[in-house]
Amino acid sequence: MTHDNRPMHKIVFLERDSIRANVRRPDFPHVWEEYPLTAPEQVLERLAGATVAITNKVVLRGELLARVPSVRMIAAAATGTDNIDLAYCREHGIVVSNIRGYAAHTVPEHVLMLALMLRRNVLAYRRDVAAGRWQQAAMFCFFDHEIRDLFGGTMGILGRGSLGQGVGRLAQAFGMRVLFAEHKGAQVLREGYAPFEQVLREADVISLHCPLNDRTRGLIGAAELALMKPEAVLINTARGGLVDEQALARALREGRLGGAGFDVLSKEPPREGNLLLAPELLDLPNFVLTPHVAWASARAMQALADQLIGNIEAFARGEPVNRLA
Repeated sequence: MTHDNRPMHKIVFLERDSIRANVRRPDFPHVWEEYPLTAPEQVLERLAGATVAITNKVVLRGELLARVPSVRMIAAAATGTDNIDLAYCREHGIVVSNIRGYAAHTVPEHVLMLALMLRRNVLAYRRDVAAGRWQQAAMFCFFDHEIRDLFGGTMGILGRGSLGQGVGRLAQAFGMRVLFAEHKGAQVLREGYAPFEQVLREADVISLHCPLNDRTRGLIGAAELALMKPEAVLINTARGGLVDEQALARALREGRLGGAGFDVLSKEPPREGNLLLAPELLDLPNFVLTPHVAWASARAMQALADQLIGNIEAFARGEPVNRLA
């Protein structure tokens, strides 16, 4: 025990390299261990004797947690916690705290960047310039690819947390009408929300900001893509599993979707490949794929690191915050 009767904590950061920021040490006596990365087969050994586990994407399921009963808190170094067995944690009194609000500016900026690139056909024009098309043009410019403004269009947003609201504010600043979608299949329409299917039909840009869980997995599939305008753009900076990737690839190949801007895939990193990484898709001027970096501005990562330690300090005081379990 420490001099203030609080137990000495052992804190293990399983993937320190997932945050490029200054991570200060907590303000109470503790033992700190950190590892650049942790493979699945290394988790059990590294968490031996730990009371606090810090994870970003390392998977912590119930069967593993049962073998490290010393763990009393899991500090998620992210907002999403689909890698953590929340049901097991609730049943066994393990506190789980996540990070909130840290990316309220950087993710919306990434969304608007993707929307602008796709609506204005930036990749197609860039490719033409590289191929010499401008140099050979008959006049000062050429109009090979249609350019659509964001102004006057409709932004459909699925998810109304800090990120969805941030996208809404930027979209309004561009002169867009903003619709927040009600839950898929909902029988009751909450104030300030539009029916799910209406949003899909009317939006010129749809941006996803939902957690990944049993209810949202495959939220956007072939049927939902068919409801969208043929010139609409789908943006996903949330979780890859929200969208049926096969249906999306088919819609892009067949020209039934105006474009897609994705920052996430169903499995990351995609070491075993992914159909959205097919060269013919990556070569399309209306498909942009970035490597899960929408959240990763320098300012946002530092805010994440500061909140992470704040969550651990609150737990040590017996006053946990940002709790999911």
